[in-house]
Amino acid sequence: MTPSTSSVDGATLLAEPSGQPQQPSRDCPLCPRLLVYREANRQEHPQWWNAPVPSWGSLASELLIVGMAPGVRGANRTGRPFTGDYAGTLLYETLRKFGFATGVYGADPEDGMALANCRIVNAVRCVPPANLPQPVEVRTCNRYLRSELEAIRPLRAVLALGVLAHSAVLAACGIPISRLRFRHGQILTLPDGLLLADSYHVSRYNTNTGRLTTAMFESVVSDLRTRLDQPA
Repeated sequence: MTPSTSSVDGATLLAEPSGQPQQPSRDCPLCPRLLVYREANRQEHPQWWNAPVPSWGSLASELLIVGMAPGVRGANRTGRPFTGDYAGTLLYETLRKFGFATGVYGADPEDGMALANCRIVNAVRCVPPANLPQPVEVRTCNRYLRSELEAIRPLRAVLALGVLAHSAVLAACGIPISRLRFRHGQILTLPDGLLLADSYHVSRYNTNTGRLTTAMFESVVSDLRTRLDQPA
């Protein structure tokens, strides 16, 4: 089935077949700063993806991982979340270790990796300058995260990578951000029963400074694995 198009707040959205989350169009105009940066990257690197990065993984997943935004030489280049930069190495090796992925991560969408009972998306779909989205861009893109949460069944847990992702998930669930603060390693139960797990982002900066170690991240994913292995 071919997706139809519609307009919301002046933006062209892809209205996916029934049950599918809405996705921004390749030339989504909602965030002017990101649009300018996207066009500059297209001019400089025409062979790159240079468009909103789609989510990856089955909608029939119990775990959704939410990152911050595409890295300019990572997902913005390759078109797959966390693929092509350092963050993907720690993320995908850990997911494979705990049974949420199969195959070998080769930093390329054609590496043959597959996710298992897991889906990945970014809170902001387009790459931002300096890899840092502005609050208004997070709010604008939140409609797509909300659509993801509504479409994924049987979703049981969300892993937020960093404070920005944590806050974006709460906003998408209609929960005031001030009510539930981010804390690495915690797993919260939201009012609808959804689990929200927090981890520091798997960025090179966090791992190089020791803010996040491999053991720390594996502990969070291991905890989620244990909980999801229990009957719903």
